[in-house]
Amino acid sequence: MTTRPDTEHYRELFLNDVPMMDMRAPVEFNKGAFPCSENIPLLDDLQREAVGTCYKKKGQDAAIELGWQLATPEIREQRIAAWQDFIQRHPEGYLYCFRGGLRSRLSQQLVGEAGTDYPLVKGGYKAMRRFLIDELDQQCETLPLTLVSGRTGSGKTLVIHDLAHALDLEGLANHRGSAFGRQIQAQPSQIDFENSLSIAVMKQCAQHQQPIFAEDEGRMIGGVTLPMHFIELMQKSPLAVLETPIAERIDIVLADYITEAYPQYTVTFGEEEGAEKFREQILGNLSRIRKRLGGERFTQLHGEFSEALETLIKHKDAGGFRAGIEMLLTDYYDPMYDYQQGQRDGRVVFRGERAELLQWAEAYSMA
Repeated sequence: MTTRPDTEHYRELFLNDVPMMDMRAPVEFNKGAFPCSENIPLLDDLQREAVGTCYKKKGQDAAIELGWQLATPEIREQRIAAWQDFIQRHPEGYLYCFRGGLRSRLSQQLVGEAGTDYPLVKGGYKAMRRFLIDELDQQCETLPLTLVSGRTGSGKTLVIHDLAHALDLEGLANHRGSAFGRQIQAQPSQIDFENSLSIAVMKQCAQHQQPIFAEDEGRMIGGVTLPMHFIELMQKSPLAVLETPIAERIDIVLADYITEAYPQYTVTFGEEEGAEKFREQILGNLSRIRKRLGGERFTQLHGEFSEALETLIKHKDAGGFRAGIEMLLTDYYDPMYDYQQGQRDGRVVFRGERAELLQWAEAYSMA
């Protein structure tokens, strides 16, 4: 294999989804990483802590010596085997540690001694993270963003998926953006979300000069927060308002949160446990907005949803949710939307139903 040089071309790494081997300890990786990275650490969490303490007290040479002591022949063999497996799967990839220093160079040396040359990313995780933060801030200064707005359940995400030049913010956040939007899989860490958003924006800007669409969101999507400069951009971006009849909105909400979600729970956890977890999800989310619903309305919805859940679980019939969904939309979500929209009518550049919006967006992108 021809030796490839180390790299600091971070943009090319992210634009081309180049696989990267993350040599940091799992605790570091779990706090924040990159979409195409795989954690195969040089040191586990306890070893990293011990070496770090030694480094602070006795210096680099002593830390390196301790590292070699901890890396017994058996552990070293396991690490090298895992690294070589990654290299065979991703011969075009790179490795990195936190700063592109000691750990990545030691790993590179061990891999080399085993007969394989593999390049590293100069500056490591810290430099790539800094690049993504700065890149997103710079893009937000000129990004031609247009927001797809509309009432809850109007199908904004469906429109985003149909548009060629769009950012799926809820997809990146793994959350549907409402009180009932939590998914089975956990949301990414805040850092992972920011990294993925920056890369997604970078790719859109590299491919298109036309307006880029994103769903109209609040500051937070579930438990993750949009970066400040991106929020500021959204607050001044034009709005394309999706208008959807209430009957269709009920169908969309029923599909998104009930008929498509429930089977995912039973497949993941089994019939009995999945049903119980789904019940907890629906009723727990309702309880979280209890104060804003008011006691009487909450009691009514809790009763309707409880009965609907029993029917769904026993008979696979989701029809009992319709009345409660309609009440949530018209009495809870719509008043909030009307108030918010009243503050920014001057930014609206289009209103219409789904087919009309898609047709308008195509022409708008080519204007």
